[in-house]
Amino acid sequence: MVQNLKPEDAGQLGEALAWAAAEARTVELVGGGSKVGLGRPVAAEYRLDLSALNGVSLYEPEELVLRAGAATPLGQIQAMLAQQRQQLAFEPPDFGDLYQSLNEQTIGGVLASNLAGPRRIKAGAARDHFLGVEGISGRGTAFKSGGRVVKNVTGYDLCKLMAGSFGTLAAMTEVTVKVLPAPEKVRTVLLFGLDDAAAILAMSQAAGSPHEVSGLAHLPGAIAARSAVSYVGGAGAAVTAVRLEGPAPSVAHRTAVMRQQWGAVGAVEELHGHNSATLWREIANVAPLLPDPDGIIWKLSVTPSLGADVAGAALAMGGEAYYDWAGGLLWLSLSHRDHAMDDGGAALVRNALGGPDSGHATLIRGPDALRKRIAVFQPSAPPLAALSGRIKDAFDPRRILNPGRMYGDI
Repeated sequence: MVQNLKPEDAGQLGEALAWAAAEARTVELVGGGSKVGLGRPVAAEYRLDLSALNGVSLYEPEELVLRAGAATPLGQIQAMLAQQRQQLAFEPPDFGDLYQSLNEQTIGGVLASNLAGPRRIKAGAARDHFLGVEGISGRGTAFKSGGRVVKNVTGYDLCKLMAGSFGTLAAMTEVTVKVLPAPEKVRTVLLFGLDDAAAILAMSQAAGSPHEVSGLAHLPGAIAARSAVSYVGGAGAAVTAVRLEGPAPSVAHRTAVMRQQWGAVGAVEELHGHNSATLWREIANVAPLLPDPDGIIWKLSVTPSLGADVAGAALAMGGEAYYDWAGGLLWLSLSHRDHAMDDGGAALVRNALGGPDSGHATLIRGPDALRKRIAVFQPSAPPLAALSGRIKDAFDPRRILNPGRMYGDI
């Protein structure tokens, strides 16, 4: 039976991990517990509840910097930023409905998963806004890296290692992030009726334009019909969307230009504040694929120009998909009935990429039994796998932290 430990501060956490390392006791790190379904199931002897490591210790709106305990609820941070008309620019998604979880996600969990939403095409990933970290390694040793500015030369940039490590290297205790002003105005232009290939071409042209777009997505007709936004859900056709943000006069001008350019291709419409926010929240949170609670959901990163071909190949046995990041991100849902008893479509999906250098596929949701027996994350090439192993040895030589969460031996 898994035993629960709940340290009250970083000191107690260090003592717990030092003991676990000395005794070779495996531990699962849990902050809010909202993403236990992301990655491979962890089989550990102890569950380390980090929820006491919360609270904002520094927020300087003028300096665009915030520092908080790693287990601080993300909603608390976003509410504080909103009061100052600021935001986390990388637009972290909320997978609560995806995993049918009522647990609140934390800032540390978002950074450890390196999650980012539709604005990534403009603002970058979570790791690009991760300025500083304090934590306890799998050796039970405290460390600190980074600070309060983007350029920091005090040592190795361990933030980049922690982002996307899924708790396999260290338990983060405190994190510092860069925040940015929220846009004064947001508009979304919709283009109706394009097939996938034509939509990717239109999005590519918009991405390469001088209009500073902050979101580009395409929803095939059946998926668009599920949107709570009436202009999208009631379109009766596929919907391609481009988001424009910034100062009001600039957004008004860029929106008019995009309407004119896309209007030459097909029928267009425009979304304002609430409807625009709802649509992009649906896209970020994978809401269009949630009606099938048993659907096996994959996330594919591809070259945008190849997105339609990859989707067609990956969906050869059925399923559905939509596009984010101008076609560079595919969200796929495969039938539980067709795939759950074999490899969840892993071979089909990864073969659709066309090779190890053509993109990567991550199983985002699937039954525990499936996540135990297949590679949830894209298998690494041998040199990269060897490097990952050496990094793991440096931080967690006895393999006590979140064993198997990413790969069988990490």
